[in-house]
Amino acid sequence: MGIQFSVGGYAYLHVGFIFLGVLGFCEAGLTSSYVRNNGLSQDMPLDSDVFKEPPGYNAPQQGHITQGDHEGKGVIVSWITPDEPGSNSVLYWPANSRIKKTAHGVVVKYTYYNYTSGYIHHCTIKNLDYDTKYYYELGAGNVTRQFWFLTPPQPGPDVPYTFGLIGDLGQTYDSNRTLTHYELNPVKGQTLLFVGDLSYADSYPLHDNTRWDTWGRFIERSAAYQPWIWTAGNHEIDFVPEIGETKPFKPYKHRFFIPYKASQSTSPLWYSIKRASAYIIVISSYSAYGKYTPQNKWIENELPKVNRTETPWLIVLMHCPMYSSYVHHYMEGETMRVMYEPWFVQYKVDVVFAGHVHAYERSERISNIRYNVVNGFCTPITDDSAPVYITIGDGGNQEGLVKEMTQPQPEYSAYREASYGHGIFDIKNSTHAYFGWHRNQDGFAVEADSLWFVNRYWKSIEETSVAVK
Repeated sequence: MGIQFSVGGYAYLHVGFIFLGVLGFCEAGLTSSYVRNNGLSQDMPLDSDVFKEPPGYNAPQQGHITQGDHEGKGVIVSWITPDEPGSNSVLYWPANSRIKKTAHGVVVKYTYYNYTSGYIHHCTIKNLDYDTKYYYELGAGNVTRQFWFLTPPQPGPDVPYTFGLIGDLGQTYDSNRTLTHYELNPVKGQTLLFVGDLSYADSYPLHDNTRWDTWGRFIERSAAYQPWIWTAGNHEIDFVPEIGETKPFKPYKHRFFIPYKASQSTSPLWYSIKRASAYIIVISSYSAYGKYTPQNKWIENELPKVNRTETPWLIVLMHCPMYSSYVHHYMEGETMRVMYEPWFVQYKVDVVFAGHVHAYERSERISNIRYNVVNGFCTPITDDSAPVYITIGDGGNQEGLVKEMTQPQPEYSAYREASYGHGIFDIKNSTHAYFGWHRNQDGFAVEADSLWFVNRYWKSIEETSVAVK
C-alpha cells in the first residue's frame, strides 16, 4: 500500500501517482504523427465580433487584470478610454457584501511613430480578502462596465490551484480557437501564465499599434475576469530606430503594469509572485542577463528566498526556451541556459515554461551543467533535481507553426508536436500536480500530452529522510 492523501475530498495513494509518473516517462522520444494543415493562420478581420468596441462615448475597453502585489491580496486593473481620460477609479466590492469601495489609479499615454494611444488606466486594488469573489466597475454614467474576479487562497503548501498556459497568441482564427478552448476546458484555469509574444503588432507595417488595441479587446473576455501573468517576448521589444523608436518595450510597458517592485526587482520585465501553493519567477530573455547585470543579480538573490515549505511549487516563465529540438530558433536560449541552468537545478525548479518556438514540446528531467567547454561532457543527462522544460509557443499567431524538427529526436525530448493549443497545470497538493497539453483539433481541444509532476522539493526531502533511516 502507498501513503494515502486527500485532494478535494477524494483519497489517493502515492503509489498510484508514482506509477502514472513512470508511464509519462515511458513516452520519451515521441514525435506526434498528427499533422496540421499547411499554410499560415489568417488574421481575423477587423470587423470581427472579438474586436468590437463597447458601445457609448469613451466607454472603457481592453480591460485586463494581473496580480497586484507579491502575496496575492492585490489586483492591478487596467483599461483604456479612447477619447478622454474619464474616471481613473475602480469601484469594487465582495460578492457577499453591498459595501462598495473605491480605488484610484493613474493614467498614461504614449506615442509610437504616427500612433497615439488612448488613455491607459492602471489601478491597484490592495488588501483584498483571500479566496473571495469580487465585482468591479469601470467607467461612469451610461458607459459603466462591470466585471468580476476571484482572489487566490492564502499561500500554503497544500493549497490546490489551477493555472492555464498560453504563449505566442496573436489575433488570428487559430488564436481565437486557442482562447476559446482554454475558456471551455472542463478543468478551469484560475490564472493564466502567459509566456510572451502578445499582439504581434510589430508584424504589421510600421509596427501598427492599433493592433495592440484590437488584441486588447480580443483578450478582454478572459483577461478582465482572471489574472494574466505577463512575460515579455521578442515581439514586445518594438525597437525600430529607423522610424525613431529607440525605447525598447515602449507599448508593452505602458499597457501592462506589473508589481515588480514588490519582489525588489528593478524592471517590470523580471519579477516574482506567490499564488496559492506556487512561487512564480518571470525572467526576460531579451534583457541583459549576464554576470553583474540587474536581472542576473536579482535572480541570484531571489531563488534563495523561496520558502518551499510555504509555496512548494517553483515555476519559471521565460520566452525563449533553453531546450528545444525544433530547427527554427534552435539553441537561441543556449547562453541563458549556461547562465541559469545550474541555479534551476540547485534550487530544484519544478517546471520551466517558455514560448517563442511555434509548437509544443516537453522535455525529460535533464541538465547539462557538467559541460565546461573543455571537458567534452556536452550531452544532457538525466537529472532528478532538474526541471521539466515545456515549450508552449503555439497560441496561433499569423507566423504559422514550426514543423521542421531536428533528427533524430534527442533523448531529452519526451514529446513534441507542431500544433496549436494551450496547457493546464493543475496543482493538487504539495507533492503532486497534473499537466495536460490540449491540442486544437477538429473544432475541439484534445489532450495530446500529459504528465504527473512529483514536486522536486518534497521528493528530495523524502529521499533524504529514507537515506537517514
